[in-house]
Amino acid sequence: MVFALFLIFIVVPIVEISILIQVGEQLGVVTTVALVILTAAIGASLVRSQGLQTLMAAQQKIQQGQQPAQEVVEGVMLAIAGVLLVTPGFATDILGLLVLTPFTRKPIANYFLSKLIVKGMSGGQPFDAGFGQQRRDNEDIIDGEFTNKDHEHHIEHDEDKKP
Repeated sequence: MVFALFLIFIVVPIVEISILIQVGEQLGVVTTVALVILTAAIGASLVRSQGLQTLMAAQQKIQQGQQPAQEVVEGVMLAIAGVLLVTPGFATDILGLLVLTPFTRKPIANYFLSKLIVKGMSGGQPFDAGFGQQRRDNEDIIDGEFTNKDHEHHIEHDEDKKP
């Protein structure tokens, strides 16, 4: 984890700065800054359109009674792509475009989805136990009925009393 943070906050900015300096020397400062702004604007527009398509696909799966797991993973990837594309620099733009493009995004999403399913199922219990609750087979289940007695006998409240 420390190594990942080191890469994100130290190595990536150094690489981006060196690439920006090299491009700036070749194309000029104004052109380089314009390219960075242009890639951010185009990237934001593409993320929006791809995000809407992914959202519609997820809604369609939900209406069909299916879990939109693939679409959820792709949605997270699109959010990451948006951050990468808006971050100034060309290396992050290339990574963002790789994550943004459906041709490469879907296989990456499938990979992460397979890891999530294997990781989630490795506990031996399927996901039907509820939010953090694990039902054991040896627990007693008590089935019963109840009657709400409040409705049978009117309980008088202060608001019900008339002056």
